[in-house]
Amino acid sequence: MTKPLIYLVAGARPNFMKIAPIVRALQAHGGLDFKIIHTGQHYDHDMNDVFFEELGIPAPDLFMAAGGGGHAQQTGKIMLAFEELCQQQRPDAVLVVGDVNSTLACSIVAKKLQIPVAHVEAGLRSGDLTMPEEINRLVTDSITDWFFVTEPSGVEHLAREGKPASAVHYVGHVMVDNVLYQAAKLAQSGDQTLDPNGFKAAQAGARYGVLTLHRPSNVDDPVTMARIAEGLREISAELPLIFPVHPRTRANLDKFGIDLGPHVMLVGPQGYMAFLNLWKDAAVVLTDSGGLQEETTALGVPCVTIRENTERPVTVDEGSNVLVGTDPQQMVAQVRLILSGQGKQGRRPALWDGKAAERIVTILAGVLA
Repeated sequence: MTKPLIYLVAGARPNFMKIAPIVRALQAHGGLDFKIIHTGQHYDHDMNDVFFEELGIPAPDLFMAAGGGGHAQQTGKIMLAFEELCQQQRPDAVLVVGDVNSTLACSIVAKKLQIPVAHVEAGLRSGDLTMPEEINRLVTDSITDWFFVTEPSGVEHLAREGKPASAVHYVGHVMVDNVLYQAAKLAQSGDQTLDPNGFKAAQAGARYGVLTLHRPSNVDDPVTMARIAEGLREISAELPLIFPVHPRTRANLDKFGIDLGPHVMLVGPQGYMAFLNLWKDAAVVLTDSGGLQEETTALGVPCVTIRENTERPVTVDEGSNVLVGTDPQQMVAQVRLILSGQGKQGRRPALWDGKAAERIVTILAGVLA
């Protein structure tokens, strides 16, 4: 008997980190067929066999090369390519993750073809409609059939939006599944090649911090970026920082003439395991990333989020994350609290136990049988 077929859609590196545990769970279950669809939303020359080997999953079954351009152009190209794919071989369900343009585009195509949609990371809301990701979340969830939710706030948002309780499943978080899996692999390997810039070794066991910044509201505004830089210069005078720089962020630092000072080491984008090897042992992570807020909470690493809001409030309510906005004084004060041992003590939220993907696959096998 033919097994139900699921298309697993991903468009960028963070998506594959969420897909990876689902792939492993599907392989272990054995009752469902799947294909990994890479839309090509963010094409990365470094995303080669080594990257997928790190994640413990096979390379994508199909690369659509539909990325590039502005939001509308990119979304349209992905929709055209994905519609053609679904018409060639119609899946029994389409599973999308997160909140990128690929998530939105493939959900719309599937729904118009009357193919059920499963959304992993459903129900997250920042309340900030200036964020493209928030639009993608809202629209995707408006047409989703099965909602896989990472935290209680997601259940509450979906209930308020009128989604049937029978379709909403609080399963935990596949991103946490992945980071726990990768951290265990890292601990076993003891791989010394995962410090390619020599930063960690140079600290000789001393404390350091890790920085990431990429949100347009932070890095595209010269006034905001200058405020953040002021805080970072003061922090780095007390705690050396390493900053894997997003290309757009690096371009804007040059364009705006912003100097982060001599104690912030700028490096290129890191591979998954190399970056995990950096931040897992950091005294503090400073970031505007959504996923990193969750990953740091999963491993109990102090996180200072340089944003005014978060769609992941459980990381603040229960985890190791603190919101400081872009006020340099707040940034500095929070880091000093952490370094003095008086920072927030968080815990890992319920169901963030490394088994979210297993729960998702069990539910999908039940509804698709």
